[in-house]
Amino acid sequence: MFEKDELIMCGGHGVCRVVNITGNPIDRLDKVRKYYVLEPVFEKGSTVYTPVDNSKVVMRKIMNKKEANDLIRQVSNMEIVWIQEEKGREQMYKDAIRTYDSHSLARIVKTLYLRRQSRLDEGKKVLSSDEQYLHKAEELLYSEMSLALSLPKETVEAYVKKEVNREKSRT
Repeated sequence: MFEKDELIMCGGHGVCRVVNITGNPIDRLDKVRKYYVLEPVFEKGSTVYTPVDNSKVVMRKIMNKKEANDLIRQVSNMEIVWIQEEKGREQMYKDAIRTYDSHSLARIVKTLYLRRQSRLDEGKKVLSSDEQYLHKAEELLYSEMSLALSLPKETVEAYVKKEVNREKSRT
C-alpha cells in the first residue's frame, strides 16, 4: 500500500501524488473498500480515485535518482525492439507502454528515436503512428525521470542524450 504524499506511477494518468487514502467516494455505505485519492503531478486540477486493491490499473512507486541514472547508463546497450509488420509493431508499442515500466518505455523511446533518424536519413517521412508512440513513451518516461532527477521535465530529454553520449564515449 502506498503512503500519503508518495509519488507513484498510475496507469494512464502518469505520475501522481497520493493525496489521501479514504473510504469509497462513490458508495459511502461501503465501509470496507479503501481508495487512493491521486493528483496527477503534470495535470493540474485533476483528481483520480482508484481502489487500493485495484488489480487492473498499474500502480508503482516512481524510480529514485539512482534508478534513473542506472537506466540512463543502460540505454546504450539496450536492444531495440523491432517488428517489420506494422500492426504487430504497433501492438508491441501499445503493450510496452501499458506496462508503465521505465525499462520498456526507454526501449520504445530508443527504438523509435533511431527509427525516426533512419527514415529522415533516407529522405523518408516519419510515420505519424511512430511519432504518437514516441511522444507517449517520452511523456511517461521523462515525467517520471524529471521528478527522480529533480530536473524540469522539458530538460530531461537533453540531459538523457548528454548522459548517453557521455556513457558511449567511455566505452
